[in-house]
Amino acid sequence: MQLQINATTRPPANNRALRRDGQIPATVYGHKGAESISIALDAKEATTLLREATINNTLIEVNVTDGDFKGKTLLREVQNHPYKNSIYHLSFFAIESQSKIEVDIPLHFVGVPVGVKVGGGSVDTIKNYVRVACAPTNVPESFEIDITGLDIGKGVHVSEIAYPEGVKPVTDGTALVVTILKK
Repeated sequence: MQLQINATTRPPANNRALRRDGQIPATVYGHKGAESISIALDAKEATTLLREATINNTLIEVNVTDGDFKGKTLLREVQNHPYKNSIYHLSFFAIESQSKIEVDIPLHFVGVPVGVKVGGGSVDTIKNYVRVACAPTNVPESFEIDITGLDIGKGVHVSEIAYPEGVKPVTDGTALVVTILKK
């Protein structure tokens, strides 16, 4: 899933006044080495974006309408106000200039295992995501893992997940992601 948000450049001025005007300060970095761009986002749009985006996982197209940046980014950091329930600052990492990135991909388990249906066991989910390295244009949305054939005492390891071409697990291959326990 790829999301999109428009932004404007902002001078390094008073962020408090910016927030009062319904804007949220943000930063885009990684597109020109150590250089970054200070931007402002509409607070309502940013709140809507955060309902659908996950840190270090969701591709977000950032379009700086009055600047020279438009490209794919990953949301790297969300700062919230200490006691108000509001967004304080966002950081985006530009990925198009990167040859490989590391992202956490969610795991979805499908089916009812034999060990649960017949043996009365229970499913023990150990990992809900796996970290992979891949090209920025090749980020999988999720991995579906069929667990119908698992019996009590059996499980699925990170190395047993079917990865698309160009996607390599960073998480240790011997780590279990799901197992069937005896009740």
